[in-house]
Amino acid sequence: MTTARAVPEGLSEAQLDRALEAFRGVVGSDHVLTGDEALEFRDPFWHSEWPQYDASAVVQPSSAEEVQAIVRLAGEHGVPIWTTSQGRNNGYGGSSPRVRGSVVMNLRRMNRVLEINEELGYAVVEPGVRWTDLNDAIQAGGHRLMLTIPDLGWGSVIGNALEHGITYMPYGADFMAPCGMEVVLADGELLRTGMGALPGSKTWHLYRRGLGPTLDPLFMQSNFGVVVKMGVWLMPWPETFVPIWLNAPKETDLIPIIDTTRRLRLDRTLEGVPRLYNTLVFASLMDQRSRWYDGDGPTPDHIIDQVAGDLGFGRWTMSMALWDDNVIADYKIDKIKAAFEQIPGVQVRFSKHAPEEIPALENHSDRVLGGAPAQEWNNILRWYGSDAGAHLGNGLIAPLDGQEAFRLHSLIRGVVEREMGLDYFASPMVINARSLIHACGAIWDISSEEDSRRAYAGCRAIVEEAAKAGFGEYRAHLDYMDLAADKYSFGDHAYRRFLEKIKDAVDPKGILSPGKQSIWPASYRPDKG
Repeated sequence: MTTARAVPEGLSEAQLDRALEAFRGVVGSDHVLTGDEALEFRDPFWHSEWPQYDASAVVQPSSAEEVQAIVRLAGEHGVPIWTTSQGRNNGYGGSSPRVRGSVVMNLRRMNRVLEINEELGYAVVEPGVRWTDLNDAIQAGGHRLMLTIPDLGWGSVIGNALEHGITYMPYGADFMAPCGMEVVLADGELLRTGMGALPGSKTWHLYRRGLGPTLDPLFMQSNFGVVVKMGVWLMPWPETFVPIWLNAPKETDLIPIIDTTRRLRLDRTLEGVPRLYNTLVFASLMDQRSRWYDGDGPTPDHIIDQVAGDLGFGRWTMSMALWDDNVIADYKIDKIKAAFEQIPGVQVRFSKHAPEEIPALENHSDRVLGGAPAQEWNNILRWYGSDAGAHLGNGLIAPLDGQEAFRLHSLIRGVVEREMGLDYFASPMVINARSLIHACGAIWDISSEEDSRRAYAGCRAIVEEAAKAGFGEYRAHLDYMDLAADKYSFGDHAYRRFLEKIKDAVDPKGILSPGKQSIWPASYRPDKG
């Protein structure tokens, strides 16, 4: 299907072309992409015949100075720009902009690891640095350091942090790894956060706060600036790395698993960020659905039990790890096994490894917990046997309380199976000491427009139903950013109105990623719909 050229509302094609020519003067013609060249940056899980979130072009600067110049020119020409790092935000919108016709400013060319400090345990990176890039730099330098990473290694270290992305080592808990940012503001000014505001600061990437308000969180999931540099904390090698696996046979085992995990997290026996999955998640990583079931609708419970038995998993599987001295690890292993194996039928297994063995571990999840990037998580897209597999998700926050976790699980499973007619993936539940993120996924064939509509409608229904039950999204897809943000309505939307005041003050022309997380500039508010 051929669609009309995407042009931002309020601009003519001629005005857009003048802006793109100005961008070419900054980055060169090869780095302003239009037409088919820009399609790589379209959300891969948005149906091909849906034009709502099409960009007009992609511009790729290579330095902070080029970002400053592009931002200034965007303001002069009135062109909205949508910033992405690697643009691997698949399942949440990819690189697609919230406002049709925006120019995507993609920062992949800013891909330098600027510093690795082994003594103080940190690195400094640009937004185009992927997890694989930083890990390679750590290995090449012979640094005895570990990087807390997500399941897929192709994404941006900075981009993941700015989207509240999840990683799994102790520094992954509650987003502890980022420290100290350099930010281009909407007028092209350059700002350094925290201790970086002090010229010649020796502690910019060592201490998260500074004098006065701490600004770093303002640039996460927002459109107040463009982060062009960030510090990230690294962890020294432990004496031993211990991946631990738990299998539980019953769906209701979720309740005691969560309550036991809470006690072990709060007393610091378990650190890092444990991950809890249901049966079909691991099945999708290993094979296609047709191995067990080829019928219509969701996989029946008795088949799920069969899958769990065939693969040696339970209805729930939890992956966690220890990073400790040997003697401490041995003590914690005994305590963890004793605590979880009080739950009837639960089995706990573990293995111990020296840090240098981690990249060669057979299980990719173990490698990820050890900081070695992997790509196997993409295998889930093959579940329905199609080369056009897509996934979409919600991320909801619940108390680390067994009954509440089961309540949310049941709510989500009901919507996925009833509204979407698809299999339900708890992919995964991610556990901090007092709360969990229930990341739930829908997988379907993106070539089917009917299935695509049903998947997106189902995810919007989850937002609605979860909010009624007191559970809010921590990260939203483009298609339901407004819906998710609208649920945060305390004080007649006091939170949203406060963010709008900040937006109007720091970006009065509204050019930086308008609509991101439903933060709309004044010029868009009456029509944002």
